Amino acid sequence: MKRLGILTSLFMAGGLAFASPVLAAAPGNDTYGGRTVISSLPFYDSVDTTEATTDSDDTEASICGAVTTDASVWYELTATSDGQIEVNTKPSTYFAGLIVVTGSPGSFAPVACDASGVVFDTSAGVIYTILVVDLQGDDGSNGGTLKISVEEVLPPPPPPVVDLTVDPVGHFDARTGSATITGGITCTGIADFGVIEVRVRQTVGRFVISGLGSIEFFGCDGTAHPWSAEVVADNGLFKGGRAASTASAFAFGPGGFDEDSEELNVNLRR
Repeated sequence: MKRLGILTSLFMAGGLAFASPVLAAAPGNDTYGGRTVISSLPFYDSVDTTEATTDSDDTEASICGAVTTDASVWYELTATSDGQIEVNTKPSTYFAGLIVVTGSPGSFAPVACDASGVVFDTSAGVIYTILVVDLQGDDGSNGGTLKISVEEVLPPPPPPVVDLTVDPVGHFDARTGSATITGGITCTGIADFGVIEVRVRQTVGRFVISGLGSIEFFGCDGTAHPWSAEVVADNGLFKGGRAASTASAFAFGPGGFDEDSEELNVNLRR
């Protein structure tokens, strides 16, 4: 009896040694019926899709020419406003494709599709369904760790607004022959940088002396700032007296650029 007990114990131990491994369960949003509803943005999720399956709903939604719908999972979003949504799966451990549709099984309508990331336009109140699939094909693997983000694409800010003024009196350097033009600049909004270009033309005897100068400005705070630009003549020396100036300001920001120009006859003094 003792020997039988020992053999029984060894058999049970061996059985445990050769027991089948416990597999991960399919994710809860494996099917359209279990889709994850996104209630607010931004939304982030991490899902193990190695046991995710595919079915006829996946096939119907695959209206963008996806090679396969392996390891597919579903998400749903109701747009709260007209705008744009960006979906990104690039941090995932496998090559994930994205399909966006409206409607429901039997009446899916295409919106957008792409690999690893997609941006699509939204209309307020419309329900958008996002299907994430494994684009690796039948390479022996199925899915992996899906890392997905869904975020609103914020519109760019409006372009900056610039207002340029030129002082009626400028200055010249008798030694170098350069002219200095001054004025004020007001920039409102968001600007990365700005530049002021000044061209001066002056008739000296039978000749027309001209030159171009420029300076950069960065104060886009809605208040007026003085500016001063030195203009070096290309073909002679500026003298005291009347000169024609053309000044232009340009401000560049993430929302675009703006410009303002002013032409003014100025008197150059020492």
